[in-house]
Formats: sequence, structure tokens, C-alpha cells
Amino acid sequence: MQNYIKEVIKNMPKDWLNLTTHRLDIYEEKLAKTQFLEEFINLYNNDISDISALAELPTAYDYIRLGHPLSCVLEWVVANAQQLSSENIISFDSKTMPILAILRKNLLENKKTRILYTDVLPTSFDVTVLKSVYGYEFELHKIEQGTKVDEFDGSTIFIQQKEHISDFNIIPNIDFFININTILGSILLVNGTKNESYISEIQHVRRRETIAMTPENCLVALQNYVGETSLKIADNNLETDKRSVLNSIQKVTNTTSKPLVASSGLSMQYAIMMGLIDDANLNHPKKTIKFIVPPNCYGGTNDQARRVAACIENVEIVDLPVDGENDMVQSIERILTTLADEDAVPYIIAEIPTNPRVEVPDLTKLEAVLSKKRTTKTGKTAIDPVFILDQTFCPNVHFLGRDAILSSIRAISYASGSKFPSGGKCTAGYCIVNEKNSSISEKIDLHLSLCENEATPQQYQILATQLPSMKQRIEDAYKNTLEFVNFIKEVLPAAKINFVSSELASQGFTPSVFSLDLPTKGNSLEEKESYKRALNLKLINLMITEIPDESKFCVSYGQLKGCYWTIPATSTQGTTKEGDKDYIVRTSMSPDLDLEMHKKVFLKFVESI
Repeated sequence: MQNYIKEVIKNMPKDWLNLTTHRLDIYEEKLAKTQFLEEFINLYNNDISDISALAELPTAYDYIRLGHPLSCVLEWVVANAQQLSSENIISFDSKTMPILAILRKNLLENKKTRILYTDVLPTSFDVTVLKSVYGYEFELHKIEQGTKVDEFDGSTIFIQQKEHISDFNIIPNIDFFININTILGSILLVNGTKNESYISEIQHVRRRETIAMTPENCLVALQNYVGETSLKIADNNLETDKRSVLNSIQKVTNTTSKPLVASSGLSMQYAIMMGLIDDANLNHPKKTIKFIVPPNCYGGTNDQARRVAACIENVEIVDLPVDGENDMVQSIERILTTLADEDAVPYIIAEIPTNPRVEVPDLTKLEAVLSKKRTTKTGKTAIDPVFILDQTFCPNVHFLGRDAILSSIRAISYASGSKFPSGGKCTAGYCIVNEKNSSISEKIDLHLSLCENEATPQQYQILATQLPSMKQRIEDAYKNTLEFVNFIKEVLPAAKINFVSSELASQGFTPSVFSLDLPTKGNSLEEKESYKRALNLKLINLMITEIPDESKFCVSYGQLKGCYWTIPATSTQGTTKEGDKDYIVRTSMSPDLDLEMHKKVFLKFVESI
């Protein structure tokens, strides 16, 4: 096994270390990880480890933050040593999130949890906050190495600090083993068939509230397993890189408060949500907290918000219709009026421009409705909202700085760093608060630290390199997108294109993504819908087949090169309710691509229909 892994490390494709999103045409979500591993194990059994064979393996996960080839290999190696299924092993970048994943399931099932540890707990493991804000209940015991563990009516978690993070020693009466390493993160082992129901729940926490152990760290763990390296990752420039990143974020957002940088956009959103809940419990005790969320926005946002609400009694979700026939400002006005009557704490999460229909509300009216003074049924002043703006599509627009459109109301802006900030090179995300809301920053930082979801040294390094050129890349990508959109209007006028107007572009909204509602035909709504869905795939398959070096069936945005195509309903809206899904084509363009070739192939598609 060690010899084979040595060869795999030597021959692995560069994409295993560098890609953050993968091709959807060679990925089946229901077979995530298993499909990759089945074929990898087949290579192992036949002692095949050449680069061409490894490169042909199917995609393990669509987003690298959920898992990736190297995390799958690491987990399989650990499982093999313990004669377990690889599903029983789950690696994390964070050292606390595997604990929180188990606590979450036990909270929902009203089951007791006992946490045992021999050395020290992760420094960020805050018992008081976990019990008071998250609602988790558990016993905590420090034990000596080799102590006999008695039976327990509930789940027992055993935590150890390990230099060799892949080494486990299974002992009786323990349900979950967590090896933590200050450099690499953590690996969780699910012990016994009675605990297998936890596996999908734990993986869902990794999918939504944190990230997998990074490819870089998985590689170090595998090298350590085969005895090739000591556990050391160069981070000599971390403070310099971090300072550069924070300065760049302040500059691009035109703000002065200290930015926070997380391991992913959803890690950032989770810290924002939990920080706001913590703040509300402190300043508005016993009041209901309402997160107002568009039902068709990015699936991760929607899913995470509902998962948080499921765990905390006084937190609820309110749907915010924003797209198509619905106006964001009118929807917010209606909802805030209702919540003022209820004397609830209103937190609004919204994307501007919206995804996938690329719509921007009337910002003057938005500011007015958010700053409007409202009263409760008893005549008291209602709690003013916090507007949480997902600015991923247009991170260059100034919303929060002094005299900006959202400077007068409590607002937070955040963005997925896997898009324009890093050019698709890492998953990190960041947030910034305005002066009106500066007190909340400490709370968000507290929960970002508690979950150990801050960006990694490598992510800071990538952002420090990429952020300075971001505004120019946004401008160049927009020019390509505008030209392509105008071409489509010319050759396929029957298609409905969702893109920003020239008026919005003059205000700084220059996204490089548009959505395409292709013309359809049929004798019934069902026939028309079926025809359009087939046409969507026909277009995408033609583009990625004819331009394989540049066009990808992929969900990313803000990439450095090429053109990415996806269908939101079957990718980013994976966990969205069926009626709220968008079966349209979403296209994202980069500053660097063969635009004439893309026009030529699109014209070929038009002529074929």
C-alpha cells in the first residue's frame, strides 16, 4: 500500500492539487467519492499508477471544498488500515467542526454526548458559546492515555492530538475517534455499524458549514504516511500575505473596518449567521430571529440557512421572492412590516445581482425600505434589519463605504473568494461590515475562530497574488460577456437573456455571467419544458466538445481563463425546492478566451435548431 501511494504521489495529475471546481459532465453527485474510489481501487488492485490512468478517474466531488481526489485517497488509506469502509473516514480542514457535526445530529435526536480527550482540546473550542448559542449539550472529560472507557448512554467522542494524523487505535466503547493536527486539520473515524447513520450528516456539515482537509494538507498527510516528509508547511509569509489581503479587500470595497477571511464562502456565511444569532440573543433576548432568504438563491446559502434554523429554537426562515415577476424591494417592505408587528429580529440575506437571473433592484428604493422606521403592534420601535449582501457576482461595487448606498443601514457584505478574488484558484471567502454595524464584526470573528474556518496560509497566499488584479479582470471579463451577449441577441433573437443593462453597467455592475432562456416548442407546457431542457444540454455539450480547452461544463465564475457553462437547477440549486429551480443555461466568461471561436460554435448550435 505504501509503495503504491508513493507512486500515486509521484504521478498524480496537477489538477488534484490546483482545481477548485470540476467538470459536471464527468460527475454524478449520487456517486460522489464512491465512483472515484471504485475506479481508483481497481487501479490499485492492478498496480496501475501512471499519470494517464489517474487523470481518467471520474470527478470525486463537484466542489473541492466538499472533498477531492487527495482527500478520498487519504480517507481510503486510513480506512484500509482499520479494515473499514472509506465512508467511515472523513477529513476536515477544521479541528473543531467534526465535533460540532456530531453534536448537531445529537441535538436533533435529543441524544447525550460525552467528549473524552487525552492532551488538550483545540484552543478555539468554547464550551460556553457552544452550549449557549448553538444549543449543544455534552459532557467533557480529560483522561489519561490507556484509561479504560466505560459504556455510556449516548455517543462517546475521543479526541487525540497526533503528529501522524492517519494513525488510529480503536478501543471499545468509543463511537467517534478524532485525530487532530495543528498543521493539517483533523480526521474523523466513525466506529461501529450503529453509528453509520451519522456519516451522511457529518459529510453534510463538511459540505455546508466548513471544508474538507485541503489538497495541500492531504498531500502532506499522505507523504507522512509513506515516510517521505516531516509535518511542515511553509507559511513564512503568512502575516505579510494576510496584511496584503486585508488591505486589498478594504481598497476594493472602499471600507475601513477590518475584513474577515474564511476557508470558503459558506464558512464565511456560517460565521455571519452564528455571529448575528449570538448578537441577537445578547441584545434582544428571547425574541424570534428571522433570516429572510430568497428561495431560489445559491443552493448552499438556502440549505445552510435552513439547517441553522432547524437547530435553534428561536430562529426561523422567511422566503424572500426576488426574481422574475417579484421585486426585491417590495418583498422586503412586505416582510419587514410583518416582522415589525411580530417584534422579531430581521436578518436579510440577498445576492446583488441575483443568481441566476442577474437582476439588480432599485438601490435608492432598497436603501429607503431598509432604513424605514417601523413600530411593533404595541407602538414600540421595531428592531432595524441587518442586510447581509452576497456580493460574489460584483465584488467591485461600493455598497458599504462612507456615503455609499448601504452606509446608513446595518449591512454586511461577503463574497466567495473562489470566484473573482482568487480567479478560481482557492475556495476562501471574505466579509466586511460597514461603520453602522461595526460592533457585530467581533461576534462574527468569534464564531469564525470557534469553527476554525479562517482561511489557510495557502489561501491567503493565493488571494494576496490575485486580489490586486481583480478589478481589471472584472472589467475585461465584462467586455467579453457583453460582446457575446450582443452576438446571441443578433443570431438567436428568440432567446431570453438575463444580463445587466448598460445603465446598470455605468453604475459599476459589470458581471461576467448571464443566463439564457432558450426558445422552445411543443403542444403542452410539459413538452415545451422537456424540449428546452434537452436543448440546454445540447448547447452545453456542443460548446465543451468543440472547445475542450476553454469551455467547461462547470459551476464556477470569475475564472482566469475560458468559459464555464451550467444549469443552475442541476448544479448550484441542488438542494433548492423543485418549484424554485431554474432550468436555464448560465454562462460565465473570463477575461482570457477565444471569443470568436465561441461565437462560431454558438452559431453552429443556432443553425442546428
